[in-house]
Amino acid sequence: MGLLPYMAVFVKVVETGSFSAAAEQLGTTASSVSRQVASLEQALAVKLLVRTTRRLKLSAAGSDAYARCCEMVESARSVLDLAERVNDAPQGMVRLSAPRAFGKELIAPHIEEFLHRYPGVDIQLKLTDRQADLIGDDLDLMIRITDTPPAGLAARPLIRVSHILCATAAYLEKRGCPHHPRDLAQHSCLYLGEVPGDNCWKFSHLQTQEQVNVTVRGRYVTNHSKARLEGVLSHLGIGCLPWFVAREALNAQQIVEVLPQWDYQTSYYGMSWLLYHPNRFLPPKCRVLIDFLAEKIAGNDVNRRAGRR
Repeated sequence: MGLLPYMAVFVKVVETGSFSAAAEQLGTTASSVSRQVASLEQALAVKLLVRTTRRLKLSAAGSDAYARCCEMVESARSVLDLAERVNDAPQGMVRLSAPRAFGKELIAPHIEEFLHRYPGVDIQLKLTDRQADLIGDDLDLMIRITDTPPAGLAARPLIRVSHILCATAAYLEKRGCPHHPRDLAQHSCLYLGEVPGDNCWKFSHLQTQEQVNVTVRGRYVTNHSKARLEGVLSHLGIGCLPWFVAREALNAQQIVEVLPQWDYQTSYYGMSWLLYHPNRFLPPKCRVLIDFLAEKIAGNDVNRRAGRR
């Protein structure tokens, strides 16, 4: 039984990929984490991790041990939730991760109402476009945009996330309106610029399914969707935006959709899923937040183009 804390540390090391990253999340030092893993290896008389100059790798025995230790960590989490499950009212902290634009536009505006409705529940909302991990990032819930939710997790669909291209009428009057994706090469375009290839826009025609890739250029590149919207509103060019970011400006006729007969496809595209541990004793604090987000997001028509695929 005295090895249980070492097992939890071992899981954290594997999930984070290094002693230092695990130590940062656990609030301790890398040397302490290393000693605890070494103590576990000594007690089990097996080598769990193969240490190289660049990274840690699980040994064959380590892979088996990691799977069992993950089960132990999940069981421990269920025990910690026991007190809440016997309570009538949901209570405690819920740690939720979401992509930045999705979280800011579709989750953050509803937090006040949720906290008022459930005074015993607190929320930590982590906004990141990095692919989060429930165990490694110590999360209760996370939202991921993918058409194939990961195996081994419970998944509740919310909305399909689609993107549009848009510009102001003034920009299009000055530069002309593109009629085919290839015409975008002659325009100033606002794109993400986070990774190489972000300026290669991919399209599929909604009727003919014709596939087209276009390399675009522009003088303003930013990885924040609100900043791109502001750039579009300033007549800087044609921008790519999630529909839920652009919809208010579209409804106010501040901007117009460009190439509406084409589907603009990115990695930030597909069904959004609320993911959580497949625990039959799901804590009430998580259950009420799951139901609340489904009510506010999946229950409202925030995505006009959801039915176009």
